[in-house]
Amino acid sequence: MEELNLPFSGGTFALYSLLCRQAKINTIPNQHRTDEELTTYSRSTFHEHSFAAKTKRWLEAYPYRKNALLILVVVGTCMVIGDGILTPAISVLSASGGIKVDHPKMSNDVVVVVAVIILVGLFSLQHYGTDRVGWLFAPIVLLWFLLVGGIGIYNIWKYDSSVLRAFSPVYIYRYFKRGKRDGWTSLGGIMLSITGTEALFADLAHFPVSAIQLAFTVIVFPCLLLAYSGQAAYLMQNTDHVADAFYRSIPESIYWPVFVIATLAAIVASQATISATFSIIKQALALGCFPRVKVVHTSKKFLGQIYIPDINWILMVLCIAVTAGFKNQSQIGNAYGTAVVIVMLVTTLLMTLIMLLVWHCHWVVVLIFTVLSLVVECTYFSAVLFKLDQGGWVPLVIAAAFLVIMYVWHYGTVKRYEFEMHSKVSMAWILGLGPSLGLVRVPGIGLVYTELASGVPHIFSHFITNLPAIHSVVVFVCVKYLPVYTVPEDERFLVKRIGPKNYHMFRCVARYGYKDLHKKDDDFEKKLFDNLFMFVRLDSMMDGCSDSDEYSLYGQQTQHSRDYNGNSSTANIELSYSSMDSIAPAKCHPQGNSTITSSGHESSQTEVDELEFLNSCRDAGVVHILGNTVIRARRESRFYKKLAIDYIYAFLRKICRENSVIFNVPHESLLNVGQIFYV
Repeated sequence: MEELNLPFSGGTFALYSLLCRQAKINTIPNQHRTDEELTTYSRSTFHEHSFAAKTKRWLEAYPYRKNALLILVVVGTCMVIGDGILTPAISVLSASGGIKVDHPKMSNDVVVVVAVIILVGLFSLQHYGTDRVGWLFAPIVLLWFLLVGGIGIYNIWKYDSSVLRAFSPVYIYRYFKRGKRDGWTSLGGIMLSITGTEALFADLAHFPVSAIQLAFTVIVFPCLLLAYSGQAAYLMQNTDHVADAFYRSIPESIYWPVFVIATLAAIVASQATISATFSIIKQALALGCFPRVKVVHTSKKFLGQIYIPDINWILMVLCIAVTAGFKNQSQIGNAYGTAVVIVMLVTTLLMTLIMLLVWHCHWVVVLIFTVLSLVVECTYFSAVLFKLDQGGWVPLVIAAAFLVIMYVWHYGTVKRYEFEMHSKVSMAWILGLGPSLGLVRVPGIGLVYTELASGVPHIFSHFITNLPAIHSVVVFVCVKYLPVYTVPEDERFLVKRIGPKNYHMFRCVARYGYKDLHKKDDDFEKKLFDNLFMFVRLDSMMDGCSDSDEYSLYGQQTQHSRDYNGNSSTANIELSYSSMDSIAPAKCHPQGNSTITSSGHESSQTEVDELEFLNSCRDAGVVHILGNTVIRARRESRFYKKLAIDYIYAFLRKICRENSVIFNVPHESLLNVGQIFYV
């Protein structure tokens, strides 16, 4: 199958990002109107009095509704992480159980040891990525489904073809009528027939829609129906083999080849969920809901193939603990079913909002979809609740731990951003300092990293208050992630000038999607300066059109003809100016041909002088200035707030990767500026 990166990539955070484009529900409001002009930023409009518009206003009305939606998304994400732990455990343990079927006297501990060895090998190879061996996955999975489908046909033909009558809804009614409460609780076990295919959904963002539809309709669904029907037919004559019906029902002549394929298929399914876990954590990290961790792209060809070392080893330890702790498939299966059904519920609720705000479906269609989905999912969920004491509590504990980590980290991130916003320095204060900023301007360029896309950050005033010098050129760099899957390279950087030209102060906003990777420092720095120099050239050509700092020139523009002289012989360039709140065309006032010629010559000379100055400063050295803001809870704060801020958030900040490591800043050119504030 052709591997692609689709805009509608999998994961609850991908759905959440779609909603964030349509409504102002992002808890970190760092978006600018220019972000909506990205080619990958698809945003639709709807009638003011439509049901979608009312839903949008309802979500935006109160902060607690935004937080409730975020918590729902985080819960779904935590359950997916739980899947990343339970899927390898149950898949590999089930496959390894085939050894004991052929050797009944073998101890169950041997099966567990074999499963643990396979798991250690699987997680140890994650750093290589799947690019080199990924071509094997499709043939293995295809062969696996054809085998189980063929074995199912064989068992139906050999043992009891009457099991096909089970497809009649009449038997569902009779089953529940006869079994009553036991029949209802058995749905928790039936969930495994659904969760067995759930792993196939884990990494579907790499495939085109048509391939997914064709594969599931023609191969997956029919083969699974035949496999389960074949096992039912086998059990009609071998009722004592319920515990290991799959391996018992395999014809003896092909037992070991099927065992090998089953083990390989389990590894592929585990790999899919592990990759999906990496992907969704990367999305959570980009949206400020997960501590900073190292993200490695393992493929130059496919954007979505990543590896997160810290998460990989945490998953391995938890997965081995689950495998060795339970030692049997049934309890792990109960835990697996609980995690999957909760993910289904969260996805259904998010899809309801997607259908309203993104797809603009009629509310009647949305209601029908929601009711039908919730009836099925709530039915299974109610049955799964009876399995909580039989292993179903495991994903809840795992999810609770990750929920605390993610929400506390997000809370701290929001508070830091609010502090930056409320304490940013006014432009009047900067202008009052004069061109030298009241300090000695030393040769070089200072890159001041900030989370603000507008305004001068507080760390800058803190820096110049405590040190007597600042670099000749100051660039405020804001690296921010947008709710899009990727930002094209030619639209990544936005550049503006801060203050008059002789201040030599600029702002550069680097925008990334949740699938993009911040490149190494050399590459990032080169592209930043390329865009800065391009900005200076364009700014010089617009000299005389607007000198107000209220407007700023952005580096990436589209082509448009602008005739400054009123003649057809002038240069064709479009430049647009941007204020903090709006985008407006730059207005030029022609002053006559002689004036234009003179100003054009002066602009060219100014451009050359400023470019030479920037190049000389760059050669003198580049220093990266990073803020190290520490937050503390106030003395009068409640106990839970002190626990969250002073202990959990502080611990996460201590163990997570520093910004300097994320940005690949060399230590010899790094300068940290520390400050403390209380919330």
